[in-house]
Amino acid sequence: MAGEGALIIAIDGPVGAGKSTAARLLAARLGYQHVDTGAMYRALALKAMREGVNWGDGPGLRALFERMDLAFVRGPTGQRLVVDGEDWTEAIRRPDVDRGASLVSVHPVVREVMVARQRALGAGGGIVMDGRDIGTQVFPQADVKLYLDASQEERSRRRHAEAVARGERCSLEAVQAEILSRDQRDMGRAAAPLAAAPDAVRLDTTGLPPEAVLEAMLAVVRQRQQGR
Repeated sequence: MAGEGALIIAIDGPVGAGKSTAARLLAARLGYQHVDTGAMYRALALKAMREGVNWGDGPGLRALFERMDLAFVRGPTGQRLVVDGEDWTEAIRRPDVDRGASLVSVHPVVREVMVARQRALGAGGGIVMDGRDIGTQVFPQADVKLYLDASQEERSRRRHAEAVARGERCSLEAVQAEILSRDQRDMGRAAAPLAAAPDAVRLDTTGLPPEAVLEAMLAVVRQRQQGR
């Protein structure tokens, strides 16, 4: 349980469900720190590419992550991810890095050090953390647990639109295939598979604009605050 007035809020869900956008908006509304744990896995995948560490080498990836100086920094244009003194906010959004993040996340030794770092970031409360195992593994004692989901068609459409906005050339069919593959990896992995915590509030974001998702989450948070 976080300290008085400073909640630990865990948001989980599959790729394309709108977790990061929702978490960022919720953190801004509450004046909390936002931690996008998916960005941490992407950063490790990118670092491994640059350092020549194979995504299948669990011990090597763990050692690499332990040497990384990773921080979420608030700036005039929003939160930035800084790794070893370099801004990687945009670099980690490439499709190859996204695929790498899914592959490095299957290693139990990698998840062990990731979870330790994530717990340290959120231990004092006043945090909105999103990912795939926050409410089940990282903060099972979180004050508020939310699980965001959407239809596979909606999630594919969103990811395709994001890719096009970044100037990438890809078909909706290719994005749908990648999301299906990602779902299978995330839900089927042995280490902390994606699943809603039993006490999580589930929100279907299909067809909902970010502002509507934010209001639904705020209602849950306010209810929890009133019950403290």
